[in-house]
Amino acid sequence: QVQLVESGGGLVQPGGSLRLSCAASGRVFSFNAINWSRQGPGKQREFVAGISTGGSTSYADSVKDRFTISRDNDRNTVYLQMNSLKPEDTAVYYCWSRDYWGQGTQVTVSS
Repeated sequence: QVQLVESGGGLVQPGGSLRLSCAASGRVFSFNAINWSRQGPGKQREFVAGISTGGSTSYADSVKDRFTISRDNDRNTVYLQMNSLKPEDTAVYYCWSRDYWGQGTQVTVSS
């Protein structure tokens, strides 16, 4: 059974940092790119970042130079390091691969 489980969300002040984790079942992790998307209040879901099995990365322009995606092959986990957070980064963040999605983790950036 394919599983993607996110963790690490929370409340942070503007300018702060958070690291999200996505634990993936082995079959998904080993053979597919893993991605992060987010959906803010009243907004459509949007792509944030992705990482291939070989480690190539891609980012939305809105998060480039602030967010970093990485993968730990020993732990079957993908991370999203988020720095210099802004109120507009407030959203539910989802980890996904192909047709499989996690349940999401809430990130709130507010003073």
